[in-house]
Amino acid sequence: MGGCFSKPKPVELKIEVVLPEKERGKEELSASGKGSPRAYQGNGTARHFHTEERLSTPHPYPSPQDCVEAAVCHVKDLENGQMREVELGWGKVLLVKDNGEFHALGHKCPHYGAPLVKGVLSRGRVRCPWHGACFNISTGDLEDFPGLDSLHKFQVKIEKEKVYVRASKQALQLQRRTKVMAKCISPSAGYSSSTNVLIVGAGAAGLVCAETLRQEGFSDRIVLCTLDRHLPYDRPKLSKSLDTQPEQLALRPKEFFRAYGIEVLTEAQVVTVDVRTKKVVFKDGFKLEYSKLLLAPGSSPKTLSCKGKEVENVFTIRTPEDANRVVRLARGRNVVVVGAGFLGMEVAAYLTEKAHSVSVVELEETPFRRFLGERVGRALMKMFENNRVKFYMQTEVSELRGQEGKLKEVVLKSSKVVRADVCVVGIGAVPATGFLRQSGIGLDSRGFIPVNKMMQTNVPGVFAAGDAVTFPLAWRNNRKVNIPHWQMAHAQGRVAAQNMLAQEAEMSTVPYLWTAMFGYGEGFDDVIIQGDLEELKFVAFYTKGDEVIAVASMNYDPIVSKVAEVLASGRAIRKREVETGDMSWLTGKGS
Repeated sequence: MGGCFSKPKPVELKIEVVLPEKERGKEELSASGKGSPRAYQGNGTARHFHTEERLSTPHPYPSPQDCVEAAVCHVKDLENGQMREVELGWGKVLLVKDNGEFHALGHKCPHYGAPLVKGVLSRGRVRCPWHGACFNISTGDLEDFPGLDSLHKFQVKIEKEKVYVRASKQALQLQRRTKVMAKCISPSAGYSSSTNVLIVGAGAAGLVCAETLRQEGFSDRIVLCTLDRHLPYDRPKLSKSLDTQPEQLALRPKEFFRAYGIEVLTEAQVVTVDVRTKKVVFKDGFKLEYSKLLLAPGSSPKTLSCKGKEVENVFTIRTPEDANRVVRLARGRNVVVVGAGFLGMEVAAYLTEKAHSVSVVELEETPFRRFLGERVGRALMKMFENNRVKFYMQTEVSELRGQEGKLKEVVLKSSKVVRADVCVVGIGAVPATGFLRQSGIGLDSRGFIPVNKMMQTNVPGVFAAGDAVTFPLAWRNNRKVNIPHWQMAHAQGRVAAQNMLAQEAEMSTVPYLWTAMFGYGEGFDDVIIQGDLEELKFVAFYTKGDEVIAVASMNYDPIVSKVAEVLASGRAIRKREVETGDMSWLTGKGS
């Protein structure tokens, strides 16, 4: 192995913005399907959905041979507010004791498989330590994103001071539970030129909107269209592991869409929307009429506009094909990454051990400066430099030079010339809303679609969600902001669906963000760091005035989840509390 560099620590930056949540109630209308059937105004006629239209759920008491039951601990083994992973048959369950009651749930977060025992238990919910998804401990239901699925809930009984858990073997292996959904019963599904709901864009917002409609008992036609050639996939994973195949990224299998009657049109580009006749026209001339429309087109990556921009092997990363081509071409070659934001740095981290050299070009003086501040940015830059990444800061690309049409050199404004066989451009994105310019649907000067708290545009029956929208942030006096974040897109897709069904849900919270930060405000005026920046074991508190407005951490789980829970309970965190380095206020029950 001589001469090899040790493998860099995977650069897994979990940066969360946690904001005070004032009113959660409205947002968490649970999709339990209880109560009176809902009326839905579709094509002018009220349709009633009754419970028998819902899919049959697995029987709550599976047959004895499919079940495993065992004593997992003594009643006194757990204190109130404690969680423990316990063995049950061939699997494990998460045992929780809250207010004297025991609950047993799936032990892994369905999103990326995080061990929930390392998360935070508070107010009847367990919050995932990695990306902040929240699950109700009484039902196992997902109550805060990211992710699509809920946890299994297992039966618990106490006998002779022992705690017994009973679970079906299948549930123990599955580790995830999809909420009960309606099927499509529309006779015209699949071939007619009109649909009840049309969703443009199949990222998180579009998919969650479609799933929420089905969870809420909606059984009319839903069409989801996407520019991509794939079914909805996990785009944030692209820049973290560039050689992942599309099928490994899929958020739901093909059978899922078939089972619930969610039609997906791939490689389908909408060119115009006519809100008067409620029709959209696709690039191939196909026309589709809709009754409700969700616009979730996301954004398009910005490209370089310098001399030589047409040479080959210069990429933005938008699809699995882009990502896969970059890895293939980068092996053993010289790579230049333009832009030291999250995407650029994730790509650089992934390619350090595959490429011959990796260089990063950035206008700012440290990576992530706008997001994380100077000190944290510098510490991370050092970590990358220790892994042979070379930085060219406070400069930009002035020319791309090719040889026989293929990239050979990147010329910087500082007149430095860097050898390059592959260039990855990560300099931000613009909303992909060009097709709406003549539609009468309001766009702001930057091309974003402004919506209200219910995700409605200026046109009745037309909703928008995801990276392409600006919405009123309650926390910032309802100033319209854009937060291009995977988890936000989930939450907005859900609220849009609830309002299509006239449920009057509002976006009342900004959830826990785990990458880009402060894309929406004047940001922070001070950063207080506890731990050790050199060792990259730290937590950084970002303050504005006297208040902590965000937190970032590395190798310090689950501190961010704890902060999120303190803020979620409605309590502000003051600057002086984090300056002392005494973290007892975090473990204390929100005094």
